[in-house]
Amino acid sequence: MSNSPEPNVADILVVPEVGGTKANAKIDRTAYLANLLKLRQNSPFDWLTQTRDQAAAIAAELAIPSTRDEAWRFTDLTPMLKHEWQVAASDQALEACDSLVIPEAATRLVFMNGVFQADLSSTKGLPDGAFVGSLGQLNADQTSQVTQHLGRQTGAEEVFTALNTASFLDSAIVWIPRNTVVEQPIHLVFLSRTSGTTTFAHPRCLVIAETGSQVKLVEEHTSADKHDPYFTNTVTEIYISDNAKVNHTRVQWESPMSYHVGKTAVSQGRDSQYVCNAIDLGATISRHNLEVHQHGEQADTQLYGLSLLDGTRTADTHSLTAFSKPHGTANQLHKCIADDQSHGVFNGSVYVPKLAQETDAAQLSRNLLLSNKARIDTKPELEIIADNVKCAHGATVSQLEDDEVFYLQSRGIAEDAARKLLKFAFAIEVINKIPVESLRNTLTDTMRAMSN
Repeated sequence: MSNSPEPNVADILVVPEVGGTKANAKIDRTAYLANLLKLRQNSPFDWLTQTRDQAAAIAAELAIPSTRDEAWRFTDLTPMLKHEWQVAASDQALEACDSLVIPEAATRLVFMNGVFQADLSSTKGLPDGAFVGSLGQLNADQTSQVTQHLGRQTGAEEVFTALNTASFLDSAIVWIPRNTVVEQPIHLVFLSRTSGTTTFAHPRCLVIAETGSQVKLVEEHTSADKHDPYFTNTVTEIYISDNAKVNHTRVQWESPMSYHVGKTAVSQGRDSQYVCNAIDLGATISRHNLEVHQHGEQADTQLYGLSLLDGTRTADTHSLTAFSKPHGTANQLHKCIADDQSHGVFNGSVYVPKLAQETDAAQLSRNLLLSNKARIDTKPELEIIADNVKCAHGATVSQLEDDEVFYLQSRGIAEDAARKLLKFAFAIEVINKIPVESLRNTLTDTMRAMSN
């Protein structure tokens, strides 16, 4: 790997047109990405060099996407590109971590700006053979096995995924051995801290559930500082072998000053199950790319998503469920509540090729507009080549029904309280899918507070 030069924030400025000013400059998105790549730091792990360099070579041929790219048509990243990002420091002090604790999870990994924080982490309560830790805690044999999975998922050539692979410094590793059931949830905390600077970081996570294993994960992206802009570009890879089950709760409640791009790439084996509960409550612009590939027969995928938006925030969810074997099942429900001048985006694709006969897939996007200035763009997609399948999709965008508000008013509930109650009832269906009670209660309280 080529060593990165001393970071120079001037290098990541937008590139103005000749005679233009910074305020109205045209952004050179290729140069912008190239300058981000220049800020790569050396990895402490030599065995990662080839993987990182290959990803850097892929990213060097790409550009930060614009609304001219179909996959980004509804989400404009221009505000993010006007910032001068610096490499985030990982050695900043954190006074307390109590708010990051989930009582049910004895095992917790904390990463600050993408780097493991051993003093804030705990690996208690793991069954024999299970490994939960960072790259630096792997032994030689484990390192050899990790290299066969890290960065190997389909879609690694996507621009932000390649940027992450080229730049990440550490990774959370969750490895559950064959026929092992982890009863307590595993809590993965990815914390951003800026301390007065505009920073970017590349958190990374790798989960491997071997044949017959079961595990519940809580992946949390949050921040310790609320006043500085920052950019989080995260990637999570999940491998689920035959007959294994992974229940994955992903909560993004980053600072309202932040930008968040996240990728979740999942590979499923025969008779496996993957459940994802994705909750987006933070960031000024956020994007979650969720890609699930069923590589074995009779695999089951359950995807639940909720975006709760206010102000001028934008939350974009792009999902892909790709079947490749017969008898697969999938169910997806994504909800979005948009208030003020916010913007919700959902694009969900289901791909059923010829080999995936007797697939059973359903997809529903439901959206609630609370303001005339809020906006929803939803685009469920089915691509079916197999001829013996049961697939359906649908989308709804609506406002609160006056009849429902009137009904509650007729039962003695004030109009304002009735509207908040209906909004809460719309969202709680997704929150209730989360299998961790304390987190479910915290998110319920958060939702109530955001409704008031």
